[in-house]
Amino acid sequence: METKNKKNLIQRREFLQKSALLAASSVFLPLIGNSLLGATNAKPKKNSIPTVKLNNGLAMPMLGFGTYSLKGAICERSVAEAISVGYRLIDTATRYGNEEFVGAGIKKSDTKREELFITSKLWVDDSGYENAKRAFEKSLKNLGTDYLDLYLIHRPRGDFKGSWRLMEELYKEGKIKSIGVSNFNPKQYDELMTDAKIKPVVNQVETHAFFHEVASYNDLKQNGVQMEAWSPLAQGRNGLFTNSTLAEIGEKHNKSNAQVSLRWHYQRGVIAIPRTVQKAHMIENLNIFDFKLTKSEMEAIATLDQNKSQFPEWT
Repeated sequence: METKNKKNLIQRREFLQKSALLAASSVFLPLIGNSLLGATNAKPKKNSIPTVKLNNGLAMPMLGFGTYSLKGAICERSVAEAISVGYRLIDTATRYGNEEFVGAGIKKSDTKREELFITSKLWVDDSGYENAKRAFEKSLKNLGTDYLDLYLIHRPRGDFKGSWRLMEELYKEGKIKSIGVSNFNPKQYDELMTDAKIKPVVNQVETHAFFHEVASYNDLKQNGVQMEAWSPLAQGRNGLFTNSTLAEIGEKHNKSNAQVSLRWHYQRGVIAIPRTVQKAHMIENLNIFDFKLTKSEMEAIATLDQNKSQFPEWT
């Protein structure tokens, strides 16, 4: 059993690596059998995704669908499929260059707009009040919607205070239901708050089994700001899908390393937005609400923290 589980996990890692390359080149990827993908719990379950109440009272799903690097037809299909199996939080960004495809996928899903929670992000090149105004309107047009549920400053660079002033206005006008930041450390957050009149609801950061971001985690808790994890599975880096600690925990619950990791995020109160182009893995990632990690298992995962980024090219 252990050998079979490890083989399946390796297949998932290899598949994700290959699918990322395909997504980047907008090559259509046909669906293949679940058994070839190492997906576990492949049938969707009729449990809704839990939500968390943000500091402005808005409910946000604790698990969503990320779209980083997805382009063209594969992005459109993946978004539509993700919604079809139960995802309601869809995350994109101007920088991803795929808002139009995400919007097309949402339209293809034929799901009521009010049932979805759509996030996009303002890129560095569009920082500042006037630039942010133009960028926001373009994002709305690309996504085919007249409002966003969450709009984030993607990185703390440029005139992010000017961007925040514009975002506060859009929030008051109802064009954005909530505003937040991404990749802000505690010092940068404090700098923003010297001028901000509205507190961010979310800080989307790199955090996963190998990078727990304890300082930011504690700071955000203290300030009442929700932590959200981009690349919550570290894109499989550092052998996450074959890690023996995660595998041993997973074996006890009949879950994959990915599911153990996502459950760990959930039990820490962190929103996660995993990305995949495979419907089987979309379903697998959703099936994390029917088990619970014990205190000792959470402590075992705590020992995996290397306290450093697995994405040095993005820092």
